[in-house]
Amino acid sequence: MTDTAVKVPSSPPRRRGRRRITFDKASFMLVFLGLPLALFLGLVVWPILQAFWYSLTDWSGFSSTMNFVGLRNYRTLFTDDVFMKAVRNNVLLALVVPFVTIVLAFTLATMVTIGGSSRGAVRGLRNSDFYRIISFFPHVIPAIIIGLLWAQMFDPSSGLLNGVLTKVGLSGFDSYPWLGDTRTAMPVSMFVIVWGFVGFYMVLFIAAIKGIPAELYDAARIDGAGRLRMAFSVTIPMVRDTVQTAYIYIGIFALDAFVYMTALNPNGGPENSTLTMSQDLFNTAFAKGRFGLASAMGVVMALATLAFAALVFSVNWLTGGGRRARR
Repeated sequence: MTDTAVKVPSSPPRRRGRRRITFDKASFMLVFLGLPLALFLGLVVWPILQAFWYSLTDWSGFSSTMNFVGLRNYRTLFTDDVFMKAVRNNVLLALVVPFVTIVLAFTLATMVTIGGSSRGAVRGLRNSDFYRIISFFPHVIPAIIIGLLWAQMFDPSSGLLNGVLTKVGLSGFDSYPWLGDTRTAMPVSMFVIVWGFVGFYMVLFIAAIKGIPAELYDAARIDGAGRLRMAFSVTIPMVRDTVQTAYIYIGIFALDAFVYMTALNPNGGPENSTLTMSQDLFNTAFAKGRFGLASAMGVVMALATLAFAALVFSVNWLTGGGRRARR
């Protein structure tokens, strides 16, 4: 006698009902998504759109009337020798300041984290905590104070720098105008900016290096790698994203640099050698009363900032950052 299998009819698939939006879900979305989005649109996007609209008008900034002039303000900017000089100065700052700052900060961070003895555990130089405090100290001072202090040090008649150089027998620096000479005004200004930022980015890199597993350095030591080899083969690849972020932040600051440059050379330096776009914007808006033209300068600055960030991202991607992100 053969057994016959009894087939049990399968139940039809249950339809998934539409998820009901409860009060908790709605309130969560409103508070954590809707409110931040509204603030972003109202405090970031809308002012940007307003600035772009103002850049297409001849608004004086102190009247309720404005006439639409199209792209005339932009044509005026790119035929203005003073503004183009400011653009060149900002480009120079964006090329030099981030590179020098990042290199110095990374070097100091490497020395106080893995630059110590090659025997035993991986550690930094002796008294590295003291070096961290001293290096970070300039960053706790407001930028305007740093600018004013260094402006006094570079003063040709009573400045500390000329006094020290003259005291050691360098008579050529008696009453030398560091900020009043076209050959030294921009390098001196760059030095002040780098001096004020190295400590902060050094601490940033120290935090990133501390997150690297010590086993990687131990393995590199076993393979015979020295400090320099470990820095290039282990440290830099592991903190690549931090370096990229730091480069973008310091580059954005270099494309502005209003506080430092105004404190060091309020009038833009000799022959506008230290004039920046932000200084020219400020003078155009508040001294000349041409807010429409100043808004066009702001739009150009915003586009330059976006272009700089895109360039840094592209370079990082082309040099291996993209392959590392895909792993």
